[in-house]
Amino acid sequence: MAVVEQKPSSDQGKVWGFFKLPFRSSGGVPNSSSASAVSHLGGLHHPSGLQVEGSDGHHGSTSVSSVAKSLLPTRRRLKLDPSTKLYFPYEPGKQVRSAIKMKNISKSHVAFKFQTTAPKSCFMRPPGAILAPGESIIATVFKFVEHPENNEKPMNQKSRVKFKIMCLKVKGMMDYVPELFDEQKDQVVAERILRVIFLDPERPNPALEKLKRQLAEADAAVESRKKPPEDAGPKIIGEGLVIDEWKERRERYLARQQVEGVDSA
Repeated sequence: MAVVEQKPSSDQGKVWGFFKLPFRSSGGVPNSSSASAVSHLGGLHHPSGLQVEGSDGHHGSTSVSSVAKSLLPTRRRLKLDPSTKLYFPYEPGKQVRSAIKMKNISKSHVAFKFQTTAPKSCFMRPPGAILAPGESIIATVFKFVEHPENNEKPMNQKSRVKFKIMCLKVKGMMDYVPELFDEQKDQVVAERILRVIFLDPERPNPALEKLKRQLAEADAAVESRKKPPEDAGPKIIGEGLVIDEWKERRERYLARQQVEGVDSA
């Protein structure tokens, strides 16, 4: 089909020059109208993805990276069991216990601590600690269960009380102190928020049975930490000198000296 060429007016020529920004002339050099439009619109981006000279590239890259980070899933440092809930036996007027197992699944040492919306009726043991890579611990959570106002049992229902586990990456194994989180506030991450679920202790429930096993394991770990370290046998130093054997020989020698001294007297 033949194309009829029409000579545009001066106004139309300016409009077409604006829309020809992405294109080059036959000689490979942009025409004067395109160049002037580019210099006037320095903040625009080239449609092919290239940035037009004069625009703020740093601001654009920063905003894109921040958006990309917000879309990525949160990287967890701790593996929790249970992962989102804390189960308590429902016994009004008593102090009950729950347990949660935490394992450091990162490649660095991690400090953690508990926070709760009900600090007057809840406390944690330990309240915080530092875990080496691959290390795990079972924390015990204590809570006082108040009597319901309307005498209804909130079985398998969520309580208003919540717990939050805060995490902080540390350089290595050190003594845990709560001030670690105050000194590095910018690096503290909310690992997980846990909701309280009450269970009927008189009804069989898989979650209740699992809770009993975890509490027994936590109690056993506490008792093992209380015991003094077992004697691993005599320690050998130097050229095969046995400390325990040397002590026994010296005690026998002193005993003989005492006996000989008595006989001579």
